Amino acid sequence: MLENLKIGILGGGQLGGMLLRHAIDLGLSVSVLDKDANAPCARYTSSFFCGDPKSFDDVLAFGKELDVITIEMEAVNIDALRELEKQGKKVFPSPATIQVIQDKYTQKQFLLSHNIPVVPGIAIEDKNDLVKHEDKIPGCLKKRRDGYDGYGVMVLKTVADIEKAFNAPSVLEELVDIKHEIAVIVGRNEQGEVKCYDPVMMVFSEEKFVLESQVAPAQLADGMAEEAFAIAEKIADALKLVGILAVEMFVTKDNKILVNELAPRPHNSGHHTIEASTTSQYEQLLRAILGLPLGETALHLPSLMLNILENEALRSDRQEKFNSLLAVPGAHLHWYGKKGSRIGRKVGHVTVTGSTMEDILKKAETIRKILN
Repeated sequence: MLENLKIGILGGGQLGGMLLRHAIDLGLSVSVLDKDANAPCARYTSSFFCGDPKSFDDVLAFGKELDVITIEMEAVNIDALRELEKQGKKVFPSPATIQVIQDKYTQKQFLLSHNIPVVPGIAIEDKNDLVKHEDKIPGCLKKRRDGYDGYGVMVLKTVADIEKAFNAPSVLEELVDIKHEIAVIVGRNEQGEVKCYDPVMMVFSEEKFVLESQVAPAQLADGMAEEAFAIAEKIADALKLVGILAVEMFVTKDNKILVNELAPRPHNSGHHTIEASTTSQYEQLLRAILGLPLGETALHLPSLMLNILENEALRSDRQEKFNSLLAVPGAHLHWYGKKGSRIGRKVGHVTVTGSTMEDILKKAETIRKILN
């Protein structure tokens, strides 16, 4: 019986919060581990544990009484998860899958080994190593581990930019002539059943590399959605995924698809599925890891999702802005309740639905003006 299962989530941020919301629908008992006592999930479950998901001891202690463990972040202790597997706990996605994806270079090599098209890139140890590869600049430099929301990504336009480059293991990628950035969320369960959500079109801040907004469904040339589905399904099968996976891709100006990055968990590019899809990405994750049939992924409404980044205007006049925003027809606010937020930090999102994309875009522009 589902209500007798003890589920654990490593990470207590907004993704965990939205996962908890959907776990309630299935009557699940869920515990959360996060090192921040004020993490968003702390207010949503009576079974919140303050500990570090990167700590072997903390993860092992957290998991010992659980039946199924999942993640809402990749920065977790793999060795502890392997030990928990040996003890008979179900860990989804598997430690092997998380390990491949935790390191952006290892991830790239895995994809290449399965003939998945990726952005070409080389491994860089530190700044000194970067100097030896001046011929690869201009390029995009990404920290191999622990990057998120644009942190750990920078463009090196000239050799002079090496001065401010990361002095850490990184990947230096070629700059790609991009027409679109898209993402596909794919779910896969233990039985090998695979289902994809419609590709979404993503718009990133050029300055901070953080997702500004995304539109579902993406408006793509004929055949490109099917190609994106095929790539996502191939990756899910290659990883023997149990759970969900966000596959971020570039569509080049000559209509080639290249995989950018993977995330084996709920993802910003799938937030819209709560309001716009038959089965949300969060419910799909729960279905996958609990051995349930995967849910329908069809969009029943077009949508646009706007990330909300902390700014001075929001700090000074938040309630009035929320009142104005919530008066917009079809707007659904998700406020994460983060404490001590800094300027530029992701603190919420708004999903806008409507009958036509033209109508949605007009509403989204109204909301942008309200928030800024």
